[in-house]
Amino acid sequence: MTKYKLEYIWLDGYTPVPNLRGKTQIKEFETFPTLEQLPLWGFDGSSTMQAEGRSSDCVLKPVAIYPDPARTNGALVMCEVMMPDGVTPHASNARATILDDEGTWFGFEQEYFFYQNGRPLGFPEQGYPAPQGPYYTGVGYSNVGDVAREIVEEHLDLCLAAGINHEGINAEVAKGQWEFQVFGKGSKKAADEIWMARYLLQRLTEKYGIDIEYHCKPLGDTDWNGSGMHCNFSTKYMREVGGKEYFEALMAAFEKNLMDHIAVYGPDNDKRLTGKHETAPWNKFSYGVADRGASIRVPHSFVNNGYKGYLEDRRPNSQGDPYQIASQVLKTISEVPVAGSASAAA
Repeated sequence: MTKYKLEYIWLDGYTPVPNLRGKTQIKEFETFPTLEQLPLWGFDGSSTMQAEGRSSDCVLKPVAIYPDPARTNGALVMCEVMMPDGVTPHASNARATILDDEGTWFGFEQEYFFYQNGRPLGFPEQGYPAPQGPYYTGVGYSNVGDVAREIVEEHLDLCLAAGINHEGINAEVAKGQWEFQVFGKGSKKAADEIWMARYLLQRLTEKYGIDIEYHCKPLGDTDWNGSGMHCNFSTKYMREVGGKEYFEALMAAFEKNLMDHIAVYGPDNDKRLTGKHETAPWNKFSYGVADRGASIRVPHSFVNNGYKGYLEDRRPNSQGDPYQIASQVLKTISEVPVAGSASAAA
């Protein structure tokens, strides 16, 4: 029997953005444990905004497991938070109630800033560095500094070793800003992996004395890009049938549900979605081929392939909850009739 270090990871009850939490228990198994072998585990919800002190028990229910590359015999266990009965989802448990469909594929582009001493990594103590321009996909000390690339490369390796479907990295438009991409089939799988990738990044940067800033506009109303989490999505119907008529009906549904999307696309999005810095205004819906200033960017490949493939919703921001984002996308898609079915997500 081998003693395994099981890191139970969950989302707390803070609003509007939950924090990642984690604690370790040691269990013996013959081999790397399966999800079904993992026990429920309690925690003090009064310390995470999920219970009161007079009745503080909450329960962690494992829902996904990954190898932990940073630990010998380690496992990363994504959990849902349940009430003390272990069956009823806690009010903060967004994952338990989202729409899901394995035939719908999601690709999330997670942007973020490295922060140190209260400012983006590479910013001087006073004022700003040289204007945006050379930082996006940049190379060289003056553009990316001497530690950021080391961190993102190590994070990439950790994610791949954990079995997360990490698809790439790049330096972003603002100095100190970076991005990673994760792809998954189904809302829950894609969102689980984004949250786990966030956890690995935040844990990794502890040893560098650097924080991750996910706020969508940390530098305020300045001439510096904000951070998004663009959501690329594709249903089976979009990939195999599609068509211009269906696409136009889909865009009409997204326009009709504008405010429902904005409500779950991350806090303070009005500060980011201003119509500047490659964004569309938060209160206007638009779409365009290869248009990074539209709400939804339509790839050339989508149009050239008979309006089949994937679309990119550019409105979700870097603090958004991928569970709720993917669920809202599916909800809107389900309103659009398709040939032989009442649901485009089927």
